[in-house]
Amino acid sequence: MDSIKKVYDFLEDAKTFFLATADGDQPRVRPYGAMMFFEGKIYIMAFGKTNATRQIAANNKAELCAFKGRTLRIECQLVEDNRPEVGKALVDKMPVLKPALGENGENGVMYYLKNATATFYKMMEVDEVVKF
Repeated sequence: MDSIKKVYDFLEDAKTFFLATADGDQPRVRPYGAMMFFEGKIYIMAFGKTNATRQIAANNKAELCAFKGRTLRIECQLVEDNRPEVGKALVDKMPVLKPALGENGENGVMYYLKNATATFYKMMEVDEVVKF
């Protein structure tokens, strides 16, 4: 649990991370910031019915990347979890999203990271690897 929390804390501290998905044979990368640690998992949110959610539905393999003094890259699968309590937890954590997401995050799609390998880099060398 401490290892996954270390990864989450790094993402939280970095504030912005980049999500890469596949659109057929074309990679697509976009900045994200909506995330939380819930029930022992790292969750991210995408607004519903976007290119990102369509791409994740077609191929749930993704990579996240963030930088804050060192680089973090996470290879993972994104698993959809749209239970109301998950959306509500994100809205409670980030109330600024409530107008767009709705009371329980119903206008977003919540994903947790699964089968993840998080690699921390210092300069160009691997500093640490965390699997969860």
